[in-house]
Amino acid sequence: MDRFLVKGSPGSLPGEGKEETRDKPAAADGDGEPSSKRPRREAGGSGAHPADPSWQHIRAEGLDCDYTVLFGKTEADEILQELEREVEYFTGSKCAALTCLDFWACGRQEGLRCVHTGALARVQVFGKWHSVPRKQATYGDAGLTYTFSGLTLSPRPWIPVLERVRDRVSGATGHTFNFVLINRYKDGHDHIGEHRDDERELAPGIPIASVSFGACRDFLFRHKDSRGRSPARRVAGVRLQLAHGSLLVMKPPTNTHWYHSLPVRKKVLAPRVNLTFRRIVPAKK
Repeated sequence: MDRFLVKGSPGSLPGEGKEETRDKPAAADGDGEPSSKRPRREAGGSGAHPADPSWQHIRAEGLDCDYTVLFGKTEADEILQELEREVEYFTGSKCAALTCLDFWACGRQEGLRCVHTGALARVQVFGKWHSVPRKQATYGDAGLTYTFSGLTLSPRPWIPVLERVRDRVSGATGHTFNFVLINRYKDGHDHIGEHRDDERELAPGIPIASVSFGACRDFLFRHKDSRGRSPARRVAGVRLQLAHGSLLVMKPPTNTHWYHSLPVRKKVLAPRVNLTFRRIVPAKK
């Protein structure tokens, strides 16, 4: 059912491992340009990173993404170690404020309600309570606010390791970012359910840049029309494997039409830390 699949060991470039059900996006884009061409730079982009990464383009109806391994294994290992030492994750009620990232809104699904109290974030799904299946943190520029599940949060100030990754991503994509959401998955049991990154605070027309460190995990896209027990129509899903040190750029209109998730993979024993860089429009005073 998958439209596209990237497989490979952590640190390898897309296409270096065994591949299955592949749509061959590396041949050419729709306009005949080779898929290794770098994404068009935003006006005013820094372009500071000297190495031009080899991009793999992922296309489907309403889906527009680019993928590359941006950090070599040695550097990716170093960054992961720093992230493990330096990132401060939410606790208590602030952690609970992010509970609904699994469903992206309190009460939008039958049988679900959200609780924003207690030392652990929990959701109730069809009468059963579950702890939030990952750790989360936000960092960004001063004065920004970001709303999760109806609660407005302010990010922590940038720390050097996050600035290092942010600046590399900006150099590779030509876009600047002022906010990052961090998700830490301790192993393959930790996961995130289907959602779209479509909050009102996001700057229109700016992509979301997702950087992965640690265990290689499946990442699934599903078209909005293909969800539910009685989908409006059948649209082939898209499945990727996000390698250690990789960058996935989700460009508009992807988050308008497609949900994405990181499902449970019980055989994965190692942790994964994911950084999703965004540009937030500052709230008007």
